[in-house]
Amino acid sequence: MSFFGFGQSAEIDIILDGAATRRTAEVKTEDGKKERLFLFFDGESLTGKVNITLKRPGYKLEHQGIKIEFLGQIELYYDRGNQHEFTSLVKELARPGELHHNTSYDFDFNQVEKPYEVYTGTNVKLRYFLRVTVVRRLTDLAKEVDLAVHTLSSYPEMNSSIKMEVGIEDSLHIEFEYNKSKYHLKDVIVGKIYFLLVRIKIRHMEIAIIRRETTGSGPNVFNENETIAKYEIMDGSPVRGESIPIRVFLAGYDLTPTMRDINKKFSVRYYLNLVLVDEEERRYFKQQEITLWRKGDRIRKSLQMAPVPVTTPTNGESDQVQAFEKIPTPVNEEPSLEDSPTEEPAPNPAPSEEIPRVESSAEGVSTEDA
Repeated sequence: MSFFGFGQSAEIDIILDGAATRRTAEVKTEDGKKERLFLFFDGESLTGKVNITLKRPGYKLEHQGIKIEFLGQIELYYDRGNQHEFTSLVKELARPGELHHNTSYDFDFNQVEKPYEVYTGTNVKLRYFLRVTVVRRLTDLAKEVDLAVHTLSSYPEMNSSIKMEVGIEDSLHIEFEYNKSKYHLKDVIVGKIYFLLVRIKIRHMEIAIIRRETTGSGPNVFNENETIAKYEIMDGSPVRGESIPIRVFLAGYDLTPTMRDINKKFSVRYYLNLVLVDEEERRYFKQQEITLWRKGDRIRKSLQMAPVPVTTPTNGESDQVQAFEKIPTPVNEEPSLEDSPTEEPAPNPAPSEEIPRVESSAEGVSTEDA
């Protein structure tokens, strides 16, 4: 660093209160790696200390003021250098003056609003961080510490299943069903595929979880699809009346909650993509949007043991001690989430073709040429 650089004169450390016991979360970086950051939630306060340590004894640090900021930013990769701030809080730690020895400053951001979850995608990044700045005449000294923020949702009370009939006229007619349309990030997708009519030779069938990231607006909209997971659920040609079960565990994958129109900058949606491949390598698919949400960790209370009095034996009867009963932890019902409108998913690139939806029965179904 330069002679006037920060590294040669002093060091800044940001120490959060309760750091030794605070939970952490993994956050993906731009290069695809992961780092662990301290985890916070919406409305939670940020308190701690800022320590400024002078590196050379007897050296005085002149400054034009010291401040700490809590910032929430969205950066679009195609518009580098133009960060969009949706949260900005500033605290003045010191007025202009000189530092002759190591100094500590307390800071407190009380009940800070954090409306969105951290996200690092293909074309966009949303981050929260604390930044301490020592203002100087020539070069400011600064230190940043990133934070992880998760948004929690309540259990959707109205969570209807997804059921649809699709097919190709006189060739293929299937019915697929998923048990829910909204899943938390540790949930299990359960469903089945039922073949009503099979007149093409299907080689195998697979299901994939696709994340679609949408950035920009108007004519400058960019859609980026990423396949998160892919399962082969059938190998070989099915027969009429056959039912194929589906069970997909979400806990092992890098998923985020569904995000819709975040600060009018980007959206993140998830789809289940059902693909059938015939013996001529033609691919038939059907996409269905699902909603993902983050569930708060439930604190498991230890089972309480209810003491039962011992009965006194009478008339020669033996001692009778009733068994302890386990009192289950009560589960409170949580309010529901509002159902958001879905966006028509864009078709996959050729040579795949989408299976048209069957509006009524197998007779007279709508079709697209295979």
